Amino acid sequence: MLPQRRREVSNNGLLSLTSSMSGDIVVIHVNGVLDATTREQFSDYLDAAADDHGPGMILDLGGVTFMDSRALGLIVHHWQRSTTAGANFALISVQYPNSKVMWVTGLSERLPLFDTLDEALAAFAA
Repeated sequence: MLPQRRREVSNNGLLSLTSSMSGDIVVIHVNGVLDATTREQFSDYLDAAADDHGPGMILDLGGVTFMDSRALGLIVHHWQRSTTAGANFALISVQYPNSKVMWVTGLSERLPLFDTLDEALAAFAA
């Protein structure tokens, strides 16, 4: 099943966010920098997606060029929100060089990381 594009946030030069649906779960495609300069944009987008589609989501981080601890904290918040609500949550295409903070903090061992969208969706179906 091919996801359908839903919303695009204009690229401010640092961060571009788009979303699509895969079945009944929103997939958020993140491209660019996740730090203090883009945190509000990222937060607002995740909140809007959760409001529109419920707390379950997949974050495609394959296009992230840098992530700081504040952005990671925001991701953890949405992961906890999803799991508390009994919804699915996953991160896909995470690249170590651009998201080192996930490994430094040990959260890479706790967060649901998958290489591909298909792997995440298969894990949800299991």
